[in-house]
Amino acid sequence: MDSIKDGKKYIVWGLLPSLLFYIPFVIFPIFRSFVFSFYQWNGLSAPVFLGFDNFKKLFSDLIFWKSLGNNMLVLLFSLLGQIPLGILAAVVLDGKIRGAGFYRTSFFIPMILSTVVVGLLWSTILNSQVGIIRTVYTMLGIADMPDWLGDTRIAIYTLCVVILWQCVGLYMIIFLAALQNISKELIEAADIDGASEFVKLVKIRLPLLRSSIAASAILCISGSMRTFDLIYTMTQGGPAHATEVMATYMYNKTFTVYQYGYGSAVSLAICVISLILILTSRVFLLRKKEA
Repeated sequence: MDSIKDGKKYIVWGLLPSLLFYIPFVIFPIFRSFVFSFYQWNGLSAPVFLGFDNFKKLFSDLIFWKSLGNNMLVLLFSLLGQIPLGILAAVVLDGKIRGAGFYRTSFFIPMILSTVVVGLLWSTILNSQVGIIRTVYTMLGIADMPDWLGDTRIAIYTLCVVILWQCVGLYMIIFLAALQNISKELIEAADIDGASEFVKLVKIRLPLLRSSIAASAILCISGSMRTFDLIYTMTQGGPAHATEVMATYMYNKTFTVYQYGYGSAVSLAICVISLILILTSRVFLLRKKEA
């Protein structure tokens, strides 16, 4: 018992320096944002208490609902794209293929790049006037090229593809590490029984990856709900709010038109919706695991 108490004491002392920074720079701003969501404030004059008026305005704000819909689209695209592709890439690279180390590095590099750099890179590639894709279209003699970032019908889907390209490497690494922890004896036994690669994937690998898939789904949900920098770098929420997500909408309301109170209400809505989605997915995934 004494050793357990000593261990907990060392853990507390080890976490204390981080908490000293986390509380004033994370917890306190979150609390202040919650307080300001009940006020009208432009950052300079004295705050004016409004009660729940900011939230009433939020529920009738069509642009907010548009941004929420875009967030859900990014979330759905990420869940159905990043996790399956991450599993597929991990399974392929877990096999005996030449250059596996090179491919692992290549897939993971976008994840370690600055998101602003990724945004600027893809903005240049997708530029409808001078981008690389424009050059390819010209070489092929195709005059009518879609405006990938300027067309309100396809801009959000273009951003979803870029997000997928950047983030899939993270899930590949997670699933690859999980696959390498699977007992080789199970795979060898399946080989002796004549099981195909598909059967081994469905009957052995995927069931043993369930915990990793659950953790990845939670990471994917939290990341999709707070996506900001890539979208802001590439489109700033345009054109005509076609790529607006809740984080960019909150930023624009807070730091562009100086509606700090309303921006705080949007940020609180982001926290609540994200928490509901994460808790719901956690309950669902844990129930599936127990079943």
